[in-house]
Amino acid sequence: MPNYEVSGALAAEANTFKGVVLKYSEPPEARKPSKKYRWYIFKGKEQIDLLHIHRQSAFMLGRDRTVADIPVDHPSCSKQHAVLQYRQVMDVTPEGNTKRIKPYIIDLDSTNGTYVNNERIPGSRYYELKLGDTVKFGFSSREFVLMAEDMV
Repeated sequence: MPNYEVSGALAAEANTFKGVVLKYSEPPEARKPSKKYRWYIFKGKEQIDLLHIHRQSAFMLGRDRTVADIPVDHPSCSKQHAVLQYRQVMDVTPEGNTKRIKPYIIDLDSTNGTYVNNERIPGSRYYELKLGDTVKFGFSSREFVLMAEDMV
């Protein structure tokens, strides 16, 4: 009997970068942010890096340097661990509806998870980030603190 079930082979072929099948594809509401967001990276109390994360609509994080925009080299992190995604959403306020671009993190069903403010977030779901949130990947001691240029 022939099997007419969806195999995912065509989708995998379409969602490939440099020969690596990506676990993630951007949603239709993906937008490049107008705010100048930054990630301050700390190890303990010492700041070790600063990343400008406003220049594209999404950033892949993980150990696979072929596809990761932001490499996370800790052994507890997956090759494609998480994605920082900017999405255009409708804010409903008493004054009316406004479209805003907000940052979200999505864990790509990694083995050791993604943590926002020391709470593990669910896999495969967008989690809205607020300014000042601390993000950790797996068991890495590095903390990524979200800030905007106008906060500094």
